This record gives sequence, structure tokens and C-alpha cells, in this order.
Amino acid sequence: MGRHREFDVDKALDAALCVFWRKGYEGASYADLTEATGVERPALYSAFGNKEELFSRALDRYYERHLNYVPDALQKSTSKEVAAHMLYSAIDLNTRYEGHTGCLNLNGLLAGSDAAESVRQRLIDVRADGEAQFRERFERAKAEGDLPASAKPDALAAYLMAVLHGMAVQAKAGFSRGTLEAVAEQALSTWPASDAAISARSSQS
Repeated sequence: MGRHREFDVDKALDAALCVFWRKGYEGASYADLTEATGVERPALYSAFGNKEELFSRALDRYYERHLNYVPDALQKSTSKEVAAHMLYSAIDLNTRYEGHTGCLNLNGLLAGSDAAESVRQRLIDVRADGEAQFRERFERAKAEGDLPASAKPDALAAYLMAVLHGMAVQAKAGFSRGTLEAVAEQALSTWPASDAAISARSSQS
């Protein structure tokens, strides 16, 4: 009969998630992971496989527990409400935990050696999937008349991702929540209005 595990796998995974969130994939050493989880390296290997598999499990947990606002955003009535929900929810997440600010995905994506290319590629794929969801939502908004005929859903999706990523970097660099909210307000102030809304404003002027 094999030995029973002497640690809580879920708690260990949560602790590893915080390390990866703070330091990125390559910045997180096994010493960091064992210290944070209170679990020795052989036991971590036994429970999660190698470091890459542990990171993969942590990334899944991050999306499940911390990015659950994304599906909610996609259900908003207008494209601007989608963008607003994403921006303000991201600001909250990026600044909520003093010990690990910013975005786990972006912290792991910005730099990496050739040995970590498979991890980097997974993060790229995850980001691309998110952008595709926003593009499809904005295509629907354009078809419904919520966005003007001149709108480019692919560019809007890329723009939203660029602002989200920029704010995550700024949060990691210590920018205040108030500053990030001002950035979000500026981004939303330039969001394209529907042709009907533009016509209505023109008729009132």
C-alpha cells in the first residue's frame, strides 16, 4: 500500500499559484515553491509531476477562481459595458493582493528562456483565445447596431487586450488603483458609439 499524502493538495496548489503570480514561471524556483507550500520537492513531483505541470495546474486554477468575471463581461448588453466590466474587474484583481500584483498570465509571458518555450506558448494561446472571444462579441455588437458600421471588431478586441495588459504591467510596477481607474475611464471615453447614437447627438446639436 502506498503512503498517504501528508499535505493538502489544494492548499499547496494555492500557495504555488501565489508564487507563480508574483515571480512568473521562470522566476519561481523550486526553493520558492517548497517554502511557500511547505512541501518538499519529491512530494511536489509526486503530486503534480514537474514544475511545468504544476504551473499548468496553477494557471487553470487562476482562470477558474480569479478570471470568472470574463464570462460575465461577455454577457453584458453592449460592447462598451463588456469593455467596462473587463477593465474595472481587472483593476480590482491586479491590485487586490499586495503580495502578487498584476496578472499571472502576463507575469509569466513577458520573458522566458528557450527551455520555457512550451509554457510561454501556452500563455500566448490562452491570450489569443481571450482576444478571439472579444472579437466575436464585438462582431455581434456590430451586427446588432451597437457598434457603428465602420467599427473593426478585431482592432477593438486587440485594443481592449492592449489596455488590459498595460494596466497589469502598471499594477506590477506599483501604480495606484486610482491611476488605473483613470486609464480605464480614458479608454472608455474613446469607445465607438453606434451610428444611431451619433445621429441622435447630431440632431440635438
